Amino acid sequence: MVEALKKNPAWKGRKGPVVLLIMDGVGYGQYKEGDAVADSKMFNLEAVKAKSPHTKLKAHGKAVGLPSDEDMGNSEVGHNAMGCGRVFNQGAALVSASIETGAMFQGQAWKEIISNVLSKPESALHFIGLFSDGNVHSHLDHLKAMILKAKADGAKKVRIHALFDGRDVGETSALEYLDPFEAFLEEQNSGGFDARIASGGGRMWITMDRYGANWPQVERGWKTHVLGQGRQFKSAREAVETYRKEIPGIIDQDLKEFVVVDAVDGGPSPIGTIEDGDSVALFNFRGDRALEITAAFEEEAFDKFDRVRLPKVCYAGMMEYDGDTRVPKRYLVSPPSIDKTLGEYLAATGVRTLAISETQKYGHVTYFFNGNRTGKFDEKLEDYVEIRSDVVPFEQRPWMKCAEIADHVLKAIASGNYDLIRLNFPNGDMVGHTGVYQAVVCSMEAMDIQIGRIARAVEKAGGVMLITSDHGNGDDMYEHDKKNGAVSLKPDGSPKPKTAHSLNPVPCIVYDPDCKGEYPNAAGEGALNEGLGISSVAAACIQLLGYIPPEDYDKSVLKL
Repeated sequence: MVEALKKNPAWKGRKGPVVLLIMDGVGYGQYKEGDAVADSKMFNLEAVKAKSPHTKLKAHGKAVGLPSDEDMGNSEVGHNAMGCGRVFNQGAALVSASIETGAMFQGQAWKEIISNVLSKPESALHFIGLFSDGNVHSHLDHLKAMILKAKADGAKKVRIHALFDGRDVGETSALEYLDPFEAFLEEQNSGGFDARIASGGGRMWITMDRYGANWPQVERGWKTHVLGQGRQFKSAREAVETYRKEIPGIIDQDLKEFVVVDAVDGGPSPIGTIEDGDSVALFNFRGDRALEITAAFEEEAFDKFDRVRLPKVCYAGMMEYDGDTRVPKRYLVSPPSIDKTLGEYLAATGVRTLAISETQKYGHVTYFFNGNRTGKFDEKLEDYVEIRSDVVPFEQRPWMKCAEIADHVLKAIASGNYDLIRLNFPNGDMVGHTGVYQAVVCSMEAMDIQIGRIARAVEKAGGVMLITSDHGNGDDMYEHDKKNGAVSLKPDGSPKPKTAHSLNPVPCIVYDPDCKGEYPNAAGEGALNEGLGISSVAAACIQLLGYIPPEDYDKSVLKL
């Protein structure tokens, strides 16, 4: 338990609440071409910015706990940083360190999945996960290291279930990962060791749903990986090439499911169904898109779809995906131990809070913001509201649920029931991932209307609004040549879409119409502290509420 925050005697107070508005996936683009955010007519945001102090914050790499500044930020680590006010080493760094030191392979979970497959000669070790080096959900180097160790430990049969990316990496880069990996497996397949890719598909078509938004997606993955049901191919490469020919323009994240088969007596037979006695490791380290397939493997009373059969396997996740509910039961690497979060401090201080978003980012303003913690710190002081997302392609409904979120926020501001309201508009990220430029512009302009409504409500209530983002995305919608910055083109001459997050900085705007001189509040740049990361948001929120931030919190953007 943390102690209550100390009041700042110099703070003169505000009548209304502090509103932390997170524009998910909205940054300042490096290139004019492809910056759909800058290309959008965001009159309300620009009007607020024009009369407020503002700066840019780092939201990627080391600023959010990732291994290097070449690593793009993401919503999970971004909300962790904003919610805990400090930078913790995150998934990729933790897993890499665990492999390098050998700690993963000395742990009980690894020993159990290996001993299980060694107990029966016919048992297989299955790896399921995102097949790229995007370092957001997974990294192929981690998978390779585990395969090498499994071979060294005596495992004979390994099967990989590959979820193609095209989201955190190039949208049609699957073969760039697949071909070298197949060569790697070929090198290992000697001395009775047999490792092969058994099934797969695109991450947005099978297996990797989140927040219960699309269980049929997970069911397709179950049928593909476990039951071996789906279109059959001789190899993963044949599957990718076939789908690309049959569905012009399809990108990797949407590739249909495939099952690799061998010709045997009686017809083709899947090479890697998951059977009783096998071991299964989900090598994704990020939790949001790992929880649902984990539930399908671990829950006895499972009612989201008909599993047909539940194989008795030894299952492990790369990390603990939910610390409160202890999911999964077995995991290879411990997550960062995040304590003393903003939410915990506010609850201890008696601050009334509201957290709200739609389904796609609801877990981010609650679970991730609270340091990977499910549930509330104080039921009486906290309200969490989820607006159910539409289950449609985001480019077809780019405005998403921003109006409904704003409707609720306006009522909350007027009610006087909350001291801090935090909300997330997912538009820039979720629509940005589609690669559809015009849809992002539409999403930004729809969100801007709602920002205007909230800004007016904040001013009327005598409150403060801090606008920021967790990472960039919609600001970088085209692939660019890394050497000269030129837009990369498709064979037809059109720009090659980029669906991954950007490495760009994000906005930080402090809109305080009733500022009473406690800190410099001059419009423009220079009035806020510069060169900081998004972890500085937590201390700023505490200051705007009239309290003194904890000593170990990262420096605030406010010169207070």
